[in-house]
Amino acid sequence: MAEDQIFAIGKHRALLPGNLLYAATNHLWATLADGSGISMGPGVWRFGFTSYAIALMKDVYFLDWSFAPGMPLAQLAEIGHIETSKAESSLYCPATGKLSRVNDALLEDPSAINTDGHGQGWLYEIECDQAPNHLIDAAAYLKHLEDNWDHTQRVLKGGINSIVDAEENNGEAGE
Repeated sequence: MAEDQIFAIGKHRALLPGNLLYAATNHLWATLADGSGISMGPGVWRFGFTSYAIALMKDVYFLDWSFAPGMPLAQLAEIGHIETSKAESSLYCPATGKLSRVNDALLEDPSAINTDGHGQGWLYEIECDQAPNHLIDAAAYLKHLEDNWDHTQRVLKGGINSIVDAEENNGEAGE
């Protein structure tokens, strides 16, 4: 089994379990839903947010799906929406296949994403006729995070500065 990896985000440590694969484009972990591990192949794949994504989102308040089980999905198609303490955002599909199952419990109470992202906080399962060959192991995902961290920090800080600038401009306009 591959070793677990750790990515430091300030004081937070994002655990990247070595027994999972990762979709770097949308920061999701993946494993075969039957518990047989991560051998690449067709089957039903379970996906959830990585601890890195959860750390950046902070608290998840609301989750909604645009697809129902049995519906075909295309990789990177919009499949739902999420609201967190940081932002509202669209969610995009990590693999082509058929939506097999969603974690209905999260629709009622998405807090499991915040508290047990690698367990009860899983999002959905997709039946894939072919292996999602873009998935990478924990070491490669860690390298991806490290290689892109400077850019991510600039985007995060830019977003915060944009909010502050907008609030300041609104305040000046009202004076």
